[in-house]
Amino acid sequence: MNTPAKLTGFVAAVAAVFGIALLVGATVGPVEEQTEDPAVSAHDAGHGEDTATGSAAETPAAETPAVEDIPGGLMTYRNGYTLALAEKNLESGEDRNLTFAIHGPDGAPVTDFDVTHDKELHLIAVRRDFTGFQHVHPVLDENTGIWSVDVDLTPGTWRVFTDFTPTGGEALTLGTDLAVAGEFVPAPTEADNRTATVDGYEVTLDGDLSSGGDAMLTLTVSKDGQPITDLQPYLGAYGHLVALRGGDLAYLHVHPDGTPGDGTTRPGPEVVFHTSVPSAGTYHLYLDFQHDGVVRTAAFTLTAGGTGEVQSGSGAHGDHSHSGR
Repeated sequence: MNTPAKLTGFVAAVAAVFGIALLVGATVGPVEEQTEDPAVSAHDAGHGEDTATGSAAETPAAETPAVEDIPGGLMTYRNGYTLALAEKNLESGEDRNLTFAIHGPDGAPVTDFDVTHDKELHLIAVRRDFTGFQHVHPVLDENTGIWSVDVDLTPGTWRVFTDFTPTGGEALTLGTDLAVAGEFVPAPTEADNRTATVDGYEVTLDGDLSSGGDAMLTLTVSKDGQPITDLQPYLGAYGHLVALRGGDLAYLHVHPDGTPGDGTTRPGPEVVFHTSVPSAGTYHLYLDFQHDGVVRTAAFTLTAGGTGEVQSGSGAHGDHSHSGR
């Protein structure tokens, strides 16, 4: 076969293959790149729109073992329980009424809860830029299963966490977003901060975080240069510490070293906590402490070292309780 003939045959073959590829592509459709984190996919699977007074619109998908390794607060639904806000959009302002229900495996609002750390349910509200942190305790209407509480809200997207133990069940921390209307002014990104000042009190934080390892954090409270040695018990301890992971706001329980009245734990100036974090990166910590009958919150920012890989079963999961929290 001469050269022109060979060239003509090659072009024809390429055209035929290209045509077949186009036909297959049109039939199958485009192959999309996975951009969603598997943990987020697991969180969203089977979720319908929930309201405080009704059941979920869809039956939640069964959880896989991988879901059990997700830290607390990242999921609206877990172990058959769903956090359902009555309204997912609120106006900004002080004392905005927030109502919600916890739906059980049967779809009905749960009304029976165990008392954990002096309360049946703990609610944490914080804006997604880590400002406006509030730890409050809603009131339950036992006839309807509806919880209600007033919170102060500024414009932006908020994360709402509920920390509870349904009677006969395991401790859970569920989380969901709340949209607050108004002009959003994001807070500037803060570098690591180990000293906080609130109402004249100075609180310093000593200790380091490292992914996959246990950490001891010591918080020291003083005022006007004098150590505070008469902290008052709050929720069964001399302080309550919450840690939120930067980016996704994973909720990590932190437990104190000792409890009031145990014969060894002193009421300040130092309050010691133990924790572990599942990954390297930024963490925002909030200490609630009580003095002179007033609960105040000191906020800190720390960077955890380590490999940066998530450590399953690290003890940093939000869905368990610690004595004296």
